[in-house]
Amino acid sequence: MVEGAGGKRDTADVAIVGAGPMGLVTALMCAKAGVKVAVYERQGDFSASPAWNGTGVIAPDCEADSADATIVDLGRRSLELWPTLVSGLTINGALVLGNRRMPSALDDYSAFVLNYDWVDEEKIAALEPSLAGIYGRGMYFPQAAHADPRVIFSGLREALEAAGVRIRFDWIGTLDSLTAARIVDTRGLGARDRFPELRAVTAELAMVRSHKIELNRPIRLLHNRHALYVTPRGQGLFAVGATTIDDSRTGVSVRSAGELMMHAVSLLPAFAEAEVVDLRSGQMPVLMNGVPKVAVGDRVIAVNGLYRYGWMVAPAIAEDLVRVIYTQATKVIHATKPPRR
Repeated sequence: MVEGAGGKRDTADVAIVGAGPMGLVTALMCAKAGVKVAVYERQGDFSASPAWNGTGVIAPDCEADSADATIVDLGRRSLELWPTLVSGLTINGALVLGNRRMPSALDDYSAFVLNYDWVDEEKIAALEPSLAGIYGRGMYFPQAAHADPRVIFSGLREALEAAGVRIRFDWIGTLDSLTAARIVDTRGLGARDRFPELRAVTAELAMVRSHKIELNRPIRLLHNRHALYVTPRGQGLFAVGATTIDDSRTGVSVRSAGELMMHAVSLLPAFAEAEVVDLRSGQMPVLMNGVPKVAVGDRVIAVNGLYRYGWMVAPAIAEDLVRVIYTQATKVIHATKPPRR
């Protein structure tokens, strides 16, 4: 039995605490596997999750320049799993371009990333007509996807409701008060009692609108400080982000807002005339090595430190968690270093 809203009790095998990507995907996979599951979230809606304001880019091979091999491996598996969970994900690759002031940037970057094709000016124009004549060379990563995080949140909620799983928002209980046989703790920064080494990293994102620009996929413009993407959201909207700053500040700084705007204009000068619709920020949980950690206890399985990779790795980790719940296994995350191309 699991404590529900208003002191009521619901029959469930697994209680999942936290309604970010990790919690929701784990709940859905548990439900699909026939496990009775309940989800608990302290906030009133999904907007408190840092993933709510993410870029929605799932491009593990693009991230291999800075991400651990484990992240890349989990991301590839997640790309396979996402279409089995919800609709709304567009899998049509990502394009990486070099800053025109840094002619060697692409060559330097290519030494660390995987599974790409070099593209010339003609191929860039075929992929993204808006960029025709601006860039002479780039890198196309076919195994990449993008989505509007808010659409995916909504899709996960609908899929859970269809499976008979309700999310208890505004939950004020404790993990100890839950009586399910297994508890999955995905509280992020709220789990410092379990992961005292957690630190907050602020991600910042700009939403801009231009009906004169069309992009079909995420575009990464190499930057010496950040992994920055411009991602289409439809109806003339584009997400530009995200900067990452090691602090616990809330809100978007003037400096970061300026950087995001300059990045968009550097990619495509037509963005100078775009309308700034919104500036968003969120705090992401990070562990010392930047790799997610899964701690398997007798009753509680705790997952944390997903950093900016929540959408990219959640399905693959959840797949392992369901295996743990079924078999009592203890090894969760495993990856072999892929060969360099």
